[in-house]
Amino acid sequence: MPKVKFSVMDRLVDVEVPEGTTLLDAASDADLHINSICGGEGICGKCKVKVEEGDVRAGSTTTLSREEIKSGYTLACQTFIQGDVKVRLPPESAAGQGKILVDEDAQRFKALTSVGVGSSVSYEPLIEKHYLDIPEPSLKDNLSDHRRIYRELRRKKDIPIMQTGLKVFKRSSSLLRENDWKITATLGRRGDTTEVIQLEGGDTSDTNYGVAVDIGTTTVVAHLVDLVSSETIDAEAKYNSQMKYGEEITRRIHHVEEEGREDLQDTIAEDINDLIYVLVDRKGVNLKDLTSIMCSGNTAMMHFLLGLEASNIRKKPYVPNTTRPPPIRAAEVGIKINPRGLLYFMPAIGGWVGGDVTSGVLSTGIHKSEKLSMLTDIGTNGEILIGNKDWMMSCAASAGPAFEGSGIRSGMRASKGAIDKVEITDDQLMYSVIGSTKPKGICGSGFIDLVASLFEGGYVNRSGKLVPENSDRIQQEDGELKIVMVESSETKGTGELAVYQSEIKNLINAKAAIYAGARILMKSLELELEDLDRLLIAGGFGSYLDREKAKTLGLIPDIPSDKVKFVGNTSIIGAKMSLLSQQAYDQSHEISESVTYYDLIDYPDYFEEFTAAKFLPHTDLSQFSSVAVKNREGD
Repeated sequence: MPKVKFSVMDRLVDVEVPEGTTLLDAASDADLHINSICGGEGICGKCKVKVEEGDVRAGSTTTLSREEIKSGYTLACQTFIQGDVKVRLPPESAAGQGKILVDEDAQRFKALTSVGVGSSVSYEPLIEKHYLDIPEPSLKDNLSDHRRIYRELRRKKDIPIMQTGLKVFKRSSSLLRENDWKITATLGRRGDTTEVIQLEGGDTSDTNYGVAVDIGTTTVVAHLVDLVSSETIDAEAKYNSQMKYGEEITRRIHHVEEEGREDLQDTIAEDINDLIYVLVDRKGVNLKDLTSIMCSGNTAMMHFLLGLEASNIRKKPYVPNTTRPPPIRAAEVGIKINPRGLLYFMPAIGGWVGGDVTSGVLSTGIHKSEKLSMLTDIGTNGEILIGNKDWMMSCAASAGPAFEGSGIRSGMRASKGAIDKVEITDDQLMYSVIGSTKPKGICGSGFIDLVASLFEGGYVNRSGKLVPENSDRIQQEDGELKIVMVESSETKGTGELAVYQSEIKNLINAKAAIYAGARILMKSLELELEDLDRLLIAGGFGSYLDREKAKTLGLIPDIPSDKVKFVGNTSIIGAKMSLLSQQAYDQSHEISESVTYYDLIDYPDYFEEFTAAKFLPHTDLSQFSSVAVKNREGD
């Protein structure tokens, strides 16, 4: 029998196996465990190995780059041994090595309970599996295999228009006969057409999964959903790796214009794959059972993932390539789930108001409510919507990454070790840390608390400038003022934690952009604050935002606190609702068509409104009477 010699780090492992054995199985016989989360289907590309010598027959290499193939890399699950062979196992392919590092901030996004599509929409996933026990053909019942499958499906469900791909057709006749006419059909909705995505032998109807993804400008969040039980069974999050091409959308679009679209497309696809790999590996889900993915995000993120022309989004009249892309094969954009699995998008509203806002409306029920609501998504691309069941209007305000913790030197995501709450009492700076450990940095909610507390304590003035004579904590470094939150001896090995004058300025600019956007939208509609029934705050850290501190900063309007509701990551919630309910998915398209997009640039006094909001809490204190009263009482 052929001998296989595996080179793993600093050791060699030999094993003899029959000719025709895959390298993946040979490694298993040698007690070497290679990452292969797709069950040997050649989908995930995690079992990459390098054949250095010997005779092998390689199958599919679609997940490998041209350079890797030239260098001798192949997929262990798709490579068959023909003779003696020497194989090098890269560290990232060895199980337990090269673990994808996505830290505990996923816990902050998780909400692992069922999406709860509720009574307003029916439970009917976009991708369904149906077990079929098909009557065998006879001289009296001699329909073709194709029509026989369709007939049985229509007995289970009303399906006016159905289609099947050639690849599925080719296998159908043998599959039916090999499995005694007992098969499972996976159906996917594509517009008004239902596609038979795949056929499997036997009953596999209890294993069907989907992934909902919130593609934020700064953060990407993924939830793994059991499409049979409708439960969310796990979640993960990470920073958007596109940030290396620019923290803001316009910079990324400029990169696309200069360098092409591949960088942005490949980067976000790989981020999504990383999250999927973690989820399915942790839950023991086979990639071939992952049949669908629903993405929600701003319009530019959708264009980047699809590789569409995005430059027109930043040029008047700000027209995107599309706001409603049709379902496509996930594999077409490099997302590695079931090879025939479908990728869906939440429909966008306009060039700068995306599917994440559509998701927000869907999940909060604004489109069905009599109440007048303002929905504010506090993030890098701040989006604001006002309306009810009769009308809705939206706008967008570029805020930058200040709220996400990535725009400051001591910043971090809302994960273990992050300062998330700050209070200053009697010149004592007090804080809470996620995970009750020594601090490593400060996250977005903590940063907002800090600046608001500094203002309340007189350590920054109304223009946001630090006042060094009021505290020994305020020091100068390389010509710039900073305030030291935590000394080096008190941190978890990260050194001194400080916030700098320029970072405070960036936060104030960010809050000014969002507040000015809300103010302009209200004025354009001739509304006053008292007309609002509720203010819904969405975003990754919304639930950890202190209402009063947000008002002190001038981030949210000065309305009664009982009208302010934190609704969490509505982008991911709406995506899950649509993944689990065809009715909800239809409603999302109705929402996107019914919202009027308002461009702030066209407002004649936009610059004045923005400038007026660049003070704490605002130039016009009458807009923040409760804050002004509190500060007078504190004098």
